[in-house]
Amino acid sequence: MTLRTYKNKTPKSESSCYIDPSAVIVGDVRIAEDASIWPLVAGRGDVNYIQIGKRTNIQDGSVLHVSRGTDSNPEGYPLIIGDDVTVGHKCMLHGCQLGNRILVGMGAIVMDGVIVEDDVFIGAGTLVPPNKRLESGYLYVGNPMIKKRPLKESEVNFLSQSAQNYVELKNEYLEEGLSS
Repeated sequence: MTLRTYKNKTPKSESSCYIDPSAVIVGDVRIAEDASIWPLVAGRGDVNYIQIGKRTNIQDGSVLHVSRGTDSNPEGYPLIIGDDVTVGHKCMLHGCQLGNRILVGMGAIVMDGVIVEDDVFIGAGTLVPPNKRLESGYLYVGNPMIKKRPLKESEVNFLSQSAQNYVELKNEYLEEGLSS
């Protein structure tokens, strides 16, 4: 079963979403219009919530998780992903906040308390340590990450195009009857 209830919280998704049958989405997970969740994604909203924005795609093998509250951080860290975000294959997003029009490169890890502003590229394999803030309009790369350079206009334009490409692909999958 792809969508699993945990402690009376059942994942909620719009009818325009595509969720691959091999994905596992548990608990308090909210998936907005035209989003897509691809094969082998694991999203566990058990000790906090996960919110996935419009036209956002979470690609194969990615892990989405949250952190519970503690004495020093009573609210814990939910995972909040904005609109038009492309999360590449095998990424790990843990208790962070991603704005709109972001590309998270394959194999990147973004940790608790990180805030990523709008219009950002995170390079493949990048590690973003806890509690960092990634400023809008830049490419970030490395382990640990560094601010590499401003984005080119063509790269900024690509952010929305990438999300739209996945909307079209998920529509094809839905037409084929391939969702959960």
